[in-house]
Amino acid sequence: MVKHQPLQVYERQLCLSCITGIYGCRWKRYQRSHDDTTKWELLWSLILLLTFCLLLVWCYFWWEAHNDYNEFNWFLYNRSGEWSDGTVPILATTAAGFTYIAFLMILALCHVALGQQLNLHWLHKVGVSVALLTTVAGVISINQTWGQEWDIIPISLQATGPFLHIGALAAVTALSWIVAGQVARAEKTMFQVVVMLLYLSLLLGLYVMPIYITSPCIMEHASLKPRPDVIGLRGAPMLAPENTLWSFQRALQMNVTGLEADVAISVDGVPFLMHDRTLRRTTDIEKVFPERQMDEAALFNWTDLQQLNAGQWFLKDDPFWTVHMLSPHEKTLIANQSVCSLEKLLKLSSYHNSTVVFRLRRPPLEHPLYHSWINDTLHAVQQSGVPQNLVMWTPDEHRAQVRELAPGLIQTSVEKQSPQSLNQSGISRLLLRYNQASTREISDFSESYINLTLYTVNEPWLFSVLWCSGVSSVSSEAPHILKRRPQDYCLMWVTADLISFAVVVGIFIFQKYRMSGMRSYNPEQIMLSAAVRRSSRDISVMKEKLIFSEVGNGVGSAEELYADNDCDYYTNQGISQ
Repeated sequence: MVKHQPLQVYERQLCLSCITGIYGCRWKRYQRSHDDTTKWELLWSLILLLTFCLLLVWCYFWWEAHNDYNEFNWFLYNRSGEWSDGTVPILATTAAGFTYIAFLMILALCHVALGQQLNLHWLHKVGVSVALLTTVAGVISINQTWGQEWDIIPISLQATGPFLHIGALAAVTALSWIVAGQVARAEKTMFQVVVMLLYLSLLLGLYVMPIYITSPCIMEHASLKPRPDVIGLRGAPMLAPENTLWSFQRALQMNVTGLEADVAISVDGVPFLMHDRTLRRTTDIEKVFPERQMDEAALFNWTDLQQLNAGQWFLKDDPFWTVHMLSPHEKTLIANQSVCSLEKLLKLSSYHNSTVVFRLRRPPLEHPLYHSWINDTLHAVQQSGVPQNLVMWTPDEHRAQVRELAPGLIQTSVEKQSPQSLNQSGISRLLLRYNQASTREISDFSESYINLTLYTVNEPWLFSVLWCSGVSSVSSEAPHILKRRPQDYCLMWVTADLISFAVVVGIFIFQKYRMSGMRSYNPEQIMLSAAVRRSSRDISVMKEKLIFSEVGNGVGSAEELYADNDCDYYTNQGISQ
């Protein structure tokens, strides 16, 4: 009886099949190749890398723009007339596109590490093209409609720089496995030198990068200035409907030092709080006065305004995804909110001894108080009984006249001016968007005794950066989450660099040791298996081919096949009687 031994045993490589199959639809062994990648495929690899980098920046932009999502949604509302969270589809498509491109990048790196030829499938090429063109279109659109938001990137880097540095350091450190393998397998010394120089230059650049990163948060805690005061912008609009009495009460519960509101004036001379030009978004005017829903809010009298509900929209639209956090009692209070007058806000502020800053909007030309709106609003402030030193007066119109009638008001400007110009005008406070003042300018205003307030600060990281910059106060829609203290980054950077250096050195040593005892390795090699050990191990790998042996089929006997490969046929058989 003859015991037949397998002539060849194919090494199972499911992982490699998945990598080449998903990336280039090369599932079979004969489809894969170790030849150099063609120039066309190298071009597509560069396009893939470009798309990945662009999407990475795009994702980072929208991640940090979270501070201004409400501003973006309000911008869309002014254009479409319908309130919705426009960031949701953008974030969903961005996350899906980045995940897909990042997955292809990982597969491409695996090809390089395994010595496989890059060959991106045409379906993936279409997907990469769509992702690239869509991202470019998005960047152009944002640049034209919301261009000022790009400033969030350099500002946010002051807070996220250390963490991005650690992430980049981890990625480049992991890349050392591929680099070390390529250098160890390379036969040309010039190639080894070039690759090592490029990689070490990149690594050294990351090591010394913290030295050149400027951030106000890199300081001793002893040099840290007092925590900035927080002003509730329209109250606490994430927890209650904006510009309502309950919203301001909720803000005061968060220990804010001031309240900020938008003020319009009715046709009968009553200043009231309203951010939008119309009443559609924040009231139920569509039910009460459907024929007047497109009219400007200032064209209503106070009696009509009191008939509107200013809280139910918040429960229905849930603009900040916070309604589920409210108690039944809070929901009841919100549902019964009405349009708030400036007088109520001033009395509430006086009771709690908190500062009030309001932006006064001039009524339309056909308004009966178009020419007297400043005097009428000032009269309402004086009649409320609030101490003048608690009111920040922002309108520039008739400022000299207002200073004469109410000298105790805090004169505040909303336009950026030099400290010298502000002092000459008798203005002691400045209200700007957070991207309009650099760290140096914040210091200059402070040295000139100008109290600077920056808006809108809704994220702890931004609050931390401005805190380190020395700003005196911030205006926020989220006073309940601005509690973070600046962190110590220097120790984090040094520790990350040392760990990375140790890991890279260890990987290069291991790869050198691992490759020194190995011959050129072909992942597609086919191992031979024999029942009897051969005296010589010189023949351990054969070229991949199918061996068929069939008596009388004209192909050739097994002896002939073995002879072609200098093998002894009979030593690979076991004979049993």
